[in-house]
Amino acid sequence: MAVSELYTKYARVWIPDPEEVWKSAELLKDYKQGDKVIQLRLEEGKELEYCLDPKTKELPPLRNPDILVGENDLTALSYLHEPAVLHNLKVRFIDSKLIYTYCGIVLVAINPYEQLPIYGEDIINAYSGQNMGDMDPHIFAVAEEAYKQMARDERNQSIIVSGESGAGKTVSAKYAMRYFATVSGSASEANVEEKVLASNPIMESIGNAKTTRNDNSSRFGKYIEIGFDKRYRIIGANMRTYLLEKSRVVFQAEEERNYHIFYQLCASAALPEFKTLRLGNANYFHYTKQGGSPVIDGIDDAKEMVHTRQACTLLGINDLYQMGIFRILAGILHLGNVGFTSRDADSCTIPHKHEPLAIFCDLMGVEYQEMSHWLCHRKLATASETYIKPISKLQAINARDALAKHIYAKLFNWIVDHVNKALHSTIKQHSFIGVLDIYGFETFEINSFEQFCINYANEKLQQQFNMHVFKLEQEEYMKEQIPWTLIDFYDNQPCINLIEAKLGILDLLDEECKMPKGSDDSWAQKLYNTHLKKCALFEKPRMSNKAFIIQHFADKVEYQCEGFLEKNKDTVYEEQIKVLKSSKFKMLLELFQDEEKALSPTSATPSGRTLLSRTAVKPAKAKPGQASKEHKKTVGHQFRNSLHLLMETLNATTPHYVRCIKPNDFKFPFTFDEKRAVQQLRACGVLETIRISAAGFPSRWTYQEFFSRYRVLMKQKDVLSDRKQTCKNLLENLILNKDKYQFGKTKIFFRAGQVAYLEKIRADKLRVACIRIQKTIRGWLMRKKYLRMRKAAITIQRYVRGYQARCYAKFLRRTRAAIIIQKFQRMYVVRKRYHLMRAATIMLQSLLRGYIARNKYQRMLREHKAIIIQKHVRGWLARVCYHRSLKAIVYLQCCYRRMMAKRELKKLKIEARSVERYKKLNIGMENKIMQLQRKVDEQNKDYKSLLEKLTNLETTYNTETEKLRSDVERLRVSEEEAKNATNRVNTLQEEITRLRKELHQTQSEKKTIEEWADKYKQETEQLVSELKEQNTLLKKEKEELNRLIHDQAKEMTETMEKKLVEETKQLELDLNDERLRYQNLLNEFSRLEERYEDLKDEVNLMVSIPKPGHKRTDSTHSSNESEYTFSSEITETEDLPLRMEEPSEKKAPLDMSLFLKLQKRVTELEQEKQSLQDELDRKEEQALRTKTREEEERPPMRGAELEYESLKRQELESENKKLKNELNELQKALLEKSSPEVTAPGAPAYRVLLEQLTSVSEELEVRKEEVLILRSQLVSQKEAIQPKEDKNTMTDSTILLEDVQKMKDKGEIAQAYIGLKETNRLLESQLQSQKKSHDNELEALRGEIQSLKEENNRQQQLLAQNLQLPPEARIEASLQHEITRLTNENLDLMEQLEKQDKTVRKLKKQLKVFAKKIGELEVGQMENISPGQIIDEPIRPVNIPRKEKDFQGMLEYKKDDEPKLVKYLILDLKPRGVAVNLIPGLPAYILFMCVRHADYLNDDQKVRSLLTSTINGIKKVLKKRGDDFETVSFWLSNTCRFLHCLKQYSGEEGFMKHNTPRQNEHCLTNFDLAEYRQVLSDLAIQIYQQLIRVLENILQPMIVSGMLEHETIQGVSGVKPPGLRKRTSSIADEGTYTLDSIIRQLNTFHFVMCQHGMDPELIKQVIKQTFYITGAVTLNNLLLRKDMCSWSKGMQIRYNVSQLEEWLRDKNLMNSGAKETLEPLIQAAQLLQVKKKTDEDAEAICSMCNALTTAQIVKVLNLYTPVNEFEERVSISFIRTIQMRLRDRKDSPQLLMDAKHIFPVTFPFNPSSLALETIQIPASLGLAFISRV
Repeated sequence: MAVSELYTKYARVWIPDPEEVWKSAELLKDYKQGDKVIQLRLEEGKELEYCLDPKTKELPPLRNPDILVGENDLTALSYLHEPAVLHNLKVRFIDSKLIYTYCGIVLVAINPYEQLPIYGEDIINAYSGQNMGDMDPHIFAVAEEAYKQMARDERNQSIIVSGESGAGKTVSAKYAMRYFATVSGSASEANVEEKVLASNPIMESIGNAKTTRNDNSSRFGKYIEIGFDKRYRIIGANMRTYLLEKSRVVFQAEEERNYHIFYQLCASAALPEFKTLRLGNANYFHYTKQGGSPVIDGIDDAKEMVHTRQACTLLGINDLYQMGIFRILAGILHLGNVGFTSRDADSCTIPHKHEPLAIFCDLMGVEYQEMSHWLCHRKLATASETYIKPISKLQAINARDALAKHIYAKLFNWIVDHVNKALHSTIKQHSFIGVLDIYGFETFEINSFEQFCINYANEKLQQQFNMHVFKLEQEEYMKEQIPWTLIDFYDNQPCINLIEAKLGILDLLDEECKMPKGSDDSWAQKLYNTHLKKCALFEKPRMSNKAFIIQHFADKVEYQCEGFLEKNKDTVYEEQIKVLKSSKFKMLLELFQDEEKALSPTSATPSGRTLLSRTAVKPAKAKPGQASKEHKKTVGHQFRNSLHLLMETLNATTPHYVRCIKPNDFKFPFTFDEKRAVQQLRACGVLETIRISAAGFPSRWTYQEFFSRYRVLMKQKDVLSDRKQTCKNLLENLILNKDKYQFGKTKIFFRAGQVAYLEKIRADKLRVACIRIQKTIRGWLMRKKYLRMRKAAITIQRYVRGYQARCYAKFLRRTRAAIIIQKFQRMYVVRKRYHLMRAATIMLQSLLRGYIARNKYQRMLREHKAIIIQKHVRGWLARVCYHRSLKAIVYLQCCYRRMMAKRELKKLKIEARSVERYKKLNIGMENKIMQLQRKVDEQNKDYKSLLEKLTNLETTYNTETEKLRSDVERLRVSEEEAKNATNRVNTLQEEITRLRKELHQTQSEKKTIEEWADKYKQETEQLVSELKEQNTLLKKEKEELNRLIHDQAKEMTETMEKKLVEETKQLELDLNDERLRYQNLLNEFSRLEERYEDLKDEVNLMVSIPKPGHKRTDSTHSSNESEYTFSSEITETEDLPLRMEEPSEKKAPLDMSLFLKLQKRVTELEQEKQSLQDELDRKEEQALRTKTREEEERPPMRGAELEYESLKRQELESENKKLKNELNELQKALLEKSSPEVTAPGAPAYRVLLEQLTSVSEELEVRKEEVLILRSQLVSQKEAIQPKEDKNTMTDSTILLEDVQKMKDKGEIAQAYIGLKETNRLLESQLQSQKKSHDNELEALRGEIQSLKEENNRQQQLLAQNLQLPPEARIEASLQHEITRLTNENLDLMEQLEKQDKTVRKLKKQLKVFAKKIGELEVGQMENISPGQIIDEPIRPVNIPRKEKDFQGMLEYKKDDEPKLVKYLILDLKPRGVAVNLIPGLPAYILFMCVRHADYLNDDQKVRSLLTSTINGIKKVLKKRGDDFETVSFWLSNTCRFLHCLKQYSGEEGFMKHNTPRQNEHCLTNFDLAEYRQVLSDLAIQIYQQLIRVLENILQPMIVSGMLEHETIQGVSGVKPPGLRKRTSSIADEGTYTLDSIIRQLNTFHFVMCQHGMDPELIKQVIKQTFYITGAVTLNNLLLRKDMCSWSKGMQIRYNVSQLEEWLRDKNLMNSGAKETLEPLIQAAQLLQVKKKTDEDAEAICSMCNALTTAQIVKVLNLYTPVNEFEERVSISFIRTIQMRLRDRKDSPQLLMDAKHIFPVTFPFNPSSLALETIQIPASLGLAFISRV
């Protein structure tokens, strides 16, 4: 295919542009052969015609497809040329914020002028061990490649960092050294890597300065060799320096500074130690104020001085030498202020007692007169004589500056020497990596001798670079068996010859320097005469005779000859040097002591540093043996020699190139100046690399990658089983010109542009396929849309018609309803009118009729009343007349009857006087009397009735009379009233008239009042409305305030709840942090322990003669034993290797600091152990002596002592248990509540103390009773002595009686009596001591009660104080107080616990001694008692026998068999056989059963020895087979099971809840192994961490390949064209890990852990940690790999994560928290797949990615790269939007996850249901020496 075929319509090209260097344009029509003009359209839409060069007819360079833009490696670009390189770098730098890019073997680094978070230790760990092409470009990748090649090829490496000032060379070199220091570590604990890094601050302070281009510009070149040993650990370093810019000491241009150290000194002048230097502000000194910019923004020189001094201290430069350095530097500053006064044109002088000079002489320790003299004079020597000549002021100033430069150069070299000495190592160096930080190609407006040397060095480096690139290309072609064709590349050897060859520029310069009257002008003329017409690379400027031009590889540079000779000679007057050599300042003498014995620049000093500059000193007179030839070598000659030495070093190493680019001259962050970038790319050789690559076959594909990428161009029949043949057939059909490609052994090589052509064909094929797919899908979508619309139209019609019908029906209903409404409405109106009229008529009729009826009624009423009045008046008159007549008649009748009665009376009186009369009269009288009586009765009745009638009539009469009287009276009154009414009518008429007048007046007043009332009403209403409004507002405000109060209360509640939740979370985090910190400390302790063991082994190997004297065994678990064991007795199994003598200094170089620390610790532990052992021995010896003395003094009768010891032992056991119970109760009571009322009277703690006090009192009473019993025993024993007494029932007296019966003489009886007396005294003394101890306990309890009362009072005071505080302060104060109180209580309880432990240990020792004594006594006693006596022996009432226990579930072994037990059960045990054939945790059960038996025997030494040996044995196994997952898992499971057994059978209630009664019987009875449980817990933590490390090492190679690179879903990801640094293929070849590999490995892990019987909770923690490592490593690689950040890769990751989640479901581990650890990876995959365009997308991303940090989100968006042309890049504006939305998020600025983080592990208690007595020991374990009990 012809290249012109690529120039079709819409093809994009690059055209030159004066502003942007290159501009992108698009062809408007196809290019045809012979066209002179190309029609183009620029990106901004402007059209133009581009004219081709008529001579070359060279077409503009084609632009790469967008899919290739932003590639990590420039060689992956299809078109390799300058615009493509420039555009790719710009896109990566500006859009993606990526500063590193590969260009073949070169790393291009662009200075961002901003701190980036890409240099942390996490990034270093991510790049460590990775292939260079597997990660994004980075300086760490280059460093890792150099380190790896050094180890793999065993060849020295070098990293060449170049670039112009301000490009970032020094920083890049610094990061490379930091990488080596972090990855490799040091061979010893002397922190060599820290010293290597500490050299940077020192060298920067004395060799770096601020320039117009860079604030921290290195003004010298340096080559640092970092040495490594055979294990590739740093052992030292060595530094070479090149061409220090001494002129900067005496002169600085505008806006520049002198070296940093001078300004650091001035900034620290106020320090007390610097007072003697008499420094001041930087603007005071001539040498620091010339640039006018003494301060750098953001830099504190005083702080930098602190860092410099710290670095000096670290490198072994002590304070004395540091002050000497500062003294010399201060002297240089004062020297610069020395002024001269002209006497005449040829002489000058220094003012008398010139202060700057006096200070200089004082600091330098020289004579003022001599220095003053030789600064103004010089000595000249002729053939015959020597004379002194004054010099002019200008010459004196130059001589002063030359002296200052010379002193500074000497000081610089001295510091470099001392740095090298500090970095020097005595260990033999196996290999090294050199880091060359050297100046790049420089060209300024005025270029002098320094620029000439710099460009000369760059010419040599460029030549070496070109040769290396050419060599690599040739090796690649030969490796792939490609026909080799010579590639023409630029060779700059002619330019190098022009400079360094014979009669070259340097030779002519040295020759001119030797001439007596040599000058710059004469040297320039020699250059013109020698090279002007003979060398095409040498030119003469048109307008100057004092300059020359050299055509360098990068550009033409014009050099000004002025100053070349002076700088090359670098002259200083010898007399001034002699004055300095006569100084009393010793350090100054050190600087000049090698003046006479200078070495050749090509030879090395003892420290390995090549001398790079040697100042020539003019002698006064040439003398034999004086001024060797070395003094006469010029700066140029020295520089050429050192450069040759450097090239020899580089050629002997494998070079790695870093080219630093300065993006702009203004130090703006992430600003790219195309012009400046192109200049530097041309100067640093990057474009030359591109040109060499492009000249051959720059694009290279493996056959598998080519097949995967271009499979779409093949038909099914073209795909063969042989991938190579398939690719050949395809290429032969696609590219007809066979010269455009070549087939290698493993790769296909393409010429430039061919990949772009293939990409174009592939894109066209995909585009046609997409169009077809789009056509079909769009047709299907349109048909679906049509059918959907038709169905919708029918539905709409149906609904519309139904709606219309419903509307018509509704209209009809409404019309009918309206008519009905009208009918009823009209009827209603008429009816209403009728009813109104009828009601009005009836109303009128009723009113009229009522009026008539009322009038008629009034008239009738008046008539009726008149008749009644008449009736009553007439009746009254008749009755008055009748009564008057009746009264007269009655009066007459009365008068007459009185008269008649008087007459009858007289007759009766006369008759009564005669008896006969009476008798006559009485005859018949009885009847008459009866009749009369009856008649009288009837009359009485009539009288009564008449009387009643009369009474009624009288009453009626009286009533009527009263009525009439009242009527008359009323009529009279009415008449009077009528008269009065007539008068009143007249009065009323007058009153009415008056009232009418008043009414008119009142009406007018009323009107006025009404108007005022209306006005008042309006005002009142207005006021009321205003008040209502105010009331409404107040109500609203009140409601608002209530709402606010409610909201605030709610918010406060929520805040408090959140705060409580946060504090709870924080406490949990703190707990996890503390747990993690503790576990890290355990990890560090185990590492140091292993280190100690290794050192001890080395010592044992190196030292053959043991240390004489006593040899103490050194246990590997000495620290644990010293901390956790109950006593410090030496076990019988301490048969480990003896501790040997310390190695001498002449032996191998160990890390003596760590060794001495560990040895000191071990010695302290040994001493403590020895002291405790001695004390124990002393106690035992004392007990034995007491025992012997007692045996000698008393007779064989031991019954009382036996009884006493047995009783004492039981008492001690009961006392021990009681004290434990009391302490537990007290702790529970104190921990039940944390309120201040805990210690108040009535509180649980108070009650417990009272109960304990009561129990102590009861105990005292019991003791008294026991004393009485003992006394009774003694009495019985005394009675037993008498021969005639019967046998006593007590056991002791029985034994004594039997003994007494055997006595034959009085002497024995006397001895027995004496023995009893002694026993009595002994018992009494024991009783007294016991009573005293109980009194002490009672006092202690009383003291505790008193302290509790005081505590209660204090708590009440605090409570009262807290109540006065605000709520928040009250809560905080109470919390603080509670924490303090609990802390104090915990400390007190810990002290009590320690005291109790000591007491328990002491009592156990006593019990042990007593048990031995009792055993001896029982043996002796049984020998003296016959069987019959034993049968007849009566029961002892005092000594209660102990109940026999069931001792099943224990294993017995001999003490001597303990090493065998550890060997067979731990050291030689194969986990696989045990796990398959036996019950899980069998070793743990066996060990615990052995511990149980030792506990049963009450043998603390055996328990301690077994546990210590077990722990040490497990550690040995893990140290020996620590890389085997099965072994580590097996012992983690068994250690946890052993720990659970110790808890389950400890006897503590908290661990006995799930035990069976039988298991509770198996609890430990004599020992509390809580401390050993802690030791085992720590051991389990160490094993867990080791398990995680093993697991991580196994999974680490699989994660990236299986989770990222492998295509689980085939065909989704497209393979992009690879560059020179090809990545690992994503196609699954043999040996490539896939996701299935990871899942299989996870299945293996899970199966092994389950097979070993590991706790389910522990398995969950392991799986959680495994998933965290997987997610962290995957995400970290994703963040560091631009090619992985695509949509398709996000789909692959999500699929892989779903497979892992499915695995969790299958294993029932979804609740383990493992899925949550993958959340950052899941969100990163989602971020790759979601839309990234609009603000809504940004909001969705911010809410979705809550597990990712802001830096990670932005990094993923910056790295997002389309794999196909159909995807779109993320715009910069969208990324800015994301950053703005996330700016308030407070998260870690760290980019990568910490893949080394290990979650703190916990071991939840998991009791076993397995009964110990059912466990059988298999014979395969070889434990026949163990027997079941």
